[in-house]
Amino acid sequence: MFTRIDHVVIAVPDLGAAIAQYRKLGFDLHPGGAHPGMGTHNAIALNQEDYIELLAICDPAEQKAAAARPGSWVAGLDEFIAAGGGIRYIVVQSDDLVADVAAMRSRGVDVGNAADGSRVTANGMTLRWKLAVLGAKNPLPIFFIEHATPMAERRKQLPAAADPKQGAFHPNGVHALERTYIVTHDVDSAAAMYARVLGMPQPPITKGTVIMSNMAVFQIGSTGLGVVQPYAPGPAADALERRGPGPFQALYRTTSMGAAARWIQEHGLPPLARGVRNTGEHAMLATPAEACGAYIGFVGPE
Repeated sequence: MFTRIDHVVIAVPDLGAAIAQYRKLGFDLHPGGAHPGMGTHNAIALNQEDYIELLAICDPAEQKAAAARPGSWVAGLDEFIAAGGGIRYIVVQSDDLVADVAAMRSRGVDVGNAADGSRVTANGMTLRWKLAVLGAKNPLPIFFIEHATPMAERRKQLPAAADPKQGAFHPNGVHALERTYIVTHDVDSAAAMYARVLGMPQPPITKGTVIMSNMAVFQIGSTGLGVVQPYAPGPAADALERRGPGPFQALYRTTSMGAAARWIQEHGLPPLARGVRNTGEHAMLATPAEACGAYIGFVGPE
């Protein structure tokens, strides 16, 4: 079954520059390593059970060759980065990907086989997983992963990785992904498609007051996947106008909004915009100019 959102993939033109920028936002980013045969490399910021992945092309020729293979997850990556980058994929975790692929196919979903994948980390570790990508009949910006390497082992890829028992992983206090958002022109029809792919009931429509959108939120474990349609100018409308339908925001829970705001300002970024969620909580939002093409939100106690 699908257990949570595993991570978001943020595509960037220059990995080193993106690491520096996300460190200014208070994320403890470190180089991750290379994807053999894909022409890409990444950087990772681990949370309690999920992570942020910054992804860049390190070998354009290899990336183009990999993109030509049917069902490749790097297809179109170069064009996406050239158009401004940002959140390329939302990755959903499975505890049995072979079974979940079979279940999706039983619902008429076009999805590839659960294929083995790996990455060699900067310190020489090999991390392994299974990956499944949706086919051309269901061109959604999500794919599915089952980790063969447990999180406790994956933590060893990063220097001085935070102890999860301490509850804080980054200078901004972020410890968990709260929700991701995908903007669309028609929330009802898009939510119906996601419901079929995920094998979940279609959620009721609610009003998002920070992203100024009507939204259907799929709760996958402790994480939410929001499919949204703007009703007024705001982050979602901006993303839809600039890039068209697709993922545009990730919202992270922090132990201290004040600590996050202080870190960000002390590292040369302007104060982040604030808003009030439909839950009554205050949220802060970094813009695409501040977060390498993505909207990155923070929510939590002051």
